[in-house]
Amino acid sequence: MTRPASRTLRTTVAGLAVGLVVTLSSAMSLTLAAPAHAANVVTPGNFTGYGFDQCLAPKQWEMDRWLEHSPFLAVGIYISGDSRACRSQPNLTRSWVGTQLQRGWRLLPITLGPQASCQPRFPRYGNDETIIPKRGTDGRYNLARGQGQAEAGKAVEAATALGISAGSTLWYDLEGFDLDNRDCRESALAFLSAWTTRIHKLGYVSGVYSSAGSGIKALDNARVNRPAAFDLPDQIWVARWSGVPGRINDPKHLYLRADGWMPHARVHQYQGGHDETWGGVRINIDRNFLDLGRGSWAAPESHCNGVPISLAKYTVLRPPVEDRMPDPAQVKALQCLLKEHQLYAGKVNGTWNDATVTAFNTWQTQHGFTARPSWTKRQWMTLLIDGGTPVLKFGSAGEGVRRLQRTLNAADPTTGLAVTGVFNAATDSALRAWQRKLDFEVSGVVADESWAGLRAGLR
Repeated sequence: MTRPASRTLRTTVAGLAVGLVVTLSSAMSLTLAAPAHAANVVTPGNFTGYGFDQCLAPKQWEMDRWLEHSPFLAVGIYISGDSRACRSQPNLTRSWVGTQLQRGWRLLPITLGPQASCQPRFPRYGNDETIIPKRGTDGRYNLARGQGQAEAGKAVEAATALGISAGSTLWYDLEGFDLDNRDCRESALAFLSAWTTRIHKLGYVSGVYSSAGSGIKALDNARVNRPAAFDLPDQIWVARWSGVPGRINDPKHLYLRADGWMPHARVHQYQGGHDETWGGVRINIDRNFLDLGRGSWAAPESHCNGVPISLAKYTVLRPPVEDRMPDPAQVKALQCLLKEHQLYAGKVNGTWNDATVTAFNTWQTQHGFTARPSWTKRQWMTLLIDGGTPVLKFGSAGEGVRRLQRTLNAADPTTGLAVTGVFNAATDSALRAWQRKLDFEVSGVVADESWAGLRAGLR
């Protein structure tokens, strides 16, 4: 990618995975062989969150440090294209791709091949093609279309070799060009149309990266004014360095209409090249915000045939006395959780009983607490957070996020998080407040230190 002004843009976000062996014949027909191992997850999938791009795929230890300390959960990787600046990718292997996907990264695989004929910085090496601007007798720029098909075939071949699964988005990087140059613009649109058509036939999702004022504007104008003329990409990646995610247009320029590639089909590169340091690792990056698929989304959950366990507050529970009974909703949630941990075999009815006390006494003993006839907020935390310990941050979604949201509500009764299973801005704010209170790294990331604190019930 190239900076919207003129500098060379670095790399981007997110692609994922495959287990299918894909081979392309000279005619670029696709053959699917039986997977040799379980396929990687589709990338980037459903995701709303932050990503970065940098030309060379970082080393594994650098990716690990950034996963645990940075706000990013997506990363761009250049996988093919003769015009890419980083033709050599020493770290980018099938194993590297699989490892990132397993650890939760979203990948955006990028191809930077032939560029617009009026782009003055290309060909970059002298032996890399540019898009052929010849109109042809039928005015369809068929030579450019042939190039687009060829690049799509190469991109799928590279993606397959890296284990990037069918159904993932493959991105074509079209650097900025003169939008007023008709043959340059129209041949570029023909190229991208053929790219999209071929990408679809080969089982992947089509994405296009370009500057807001050239490639993106041309695509959006074609979408509105000539909807039948081109096959348009499924998703777009807009280079517009406004400094604010989502702020693509400005008072003087309408680059992209409000309904274009909405909802959930946009990536915005909102900040250009700069150094950032996370976990002691400095990388020069561009910043991006992704909103793709369905956006970050968590499937519905159910516990104990519909018992609510996601409460706004979790209170201390004490044995009943004449004028005070434990809140039945709280007791019912506790019984359900203990039942799911195979510690309670009685009815989940909200009634305080000896079986409930015996069950939570067992939990208390197992987790280093003194067995008592009462249940504290710390103990709520240890029970609510129990489970796996994936790295969680803005954009994460699923069961682990729900456990986090419930536990933060237990830690502080004023938190009041909606337990959605999606790590959103409110979750980020509540986590940072908890981290700050405990003098932890205030990162908005649940990694080793925060997992340990939550599992210990620290508040």
